[in-house]
Amino acid sequence: MKIPPHPGTAFSFEATLENWAEGMDYCAVAVPARITEALGTTGPVLVMAHVNDSAAFKVSLFPVGGGQHYIRIKAAVRKETRTETGERVAIRFTVLDRADVTYPEDLLGALEAKRVTDGFTSLPPGRANFLLRRIEEAAKPETRKKRIEDAVLEAKQKQSERANGLR
Repeated sequence: MKIPPHPGTAFSFEATLENWAEGMDYCAVAVPARITEALGTTGPVLVMAHVNDSAAFKVSLFPVGGGQHYIRIKAAVRKETRTETGERVAIRFTVLDRADVTYPEDLLGALEAKRVTDGFTSLPPGRANFLLRRIEEAAKPETRKKRIEDAVLEAKQKQSERANGLR
C-alpha cells in the first residue's frame, strides 16, 4: 500500500489545456500518470496550484477513472495567464492538508447564528473544503450568500445526523 504524499509535497509538469465541457467556462489538463502514482490515491487531492506564473489558487485534482486525475483551470486563471484551449501550460502544485481549514467570517457568523458550527466542523474535511472553495470563488455577493446558506443547511443536516446517532 502506498502512503500518500505529505502536505507540502510539490509537483510540476507541462500539459495542454483541454476543453473539458461544452458551454462551461473552464478547461482541464491531464495530470501525468507518474504524478498520480506518486500521489498514492485515485481519489480527489486538495492542492494549491499555479498555471504558468498565475496567482496561487486552491483546487482539487479530480479522478476520472482508470487511475487518472485532471485539474480544472477556470476562465479567470486562463484570462490572467492569457492562455487558451490547445495551448501548453506549466502547472505547479503543492499538496494541501484537507484538515487545515480556514473559515471566512461571514460563514462563521451564519453558522453561529444557526448554532450549527459543530455540524460544519464534523463534515469530512474534503467536503468542508469543497464548500469553502465554492463560497470563496463566488463572483457575486448574492451567489456567495446562497452558497453560505447551502453550507449552513449541510451543517444543520450533519449536526442532526450526529444528534440522532447516524454519524
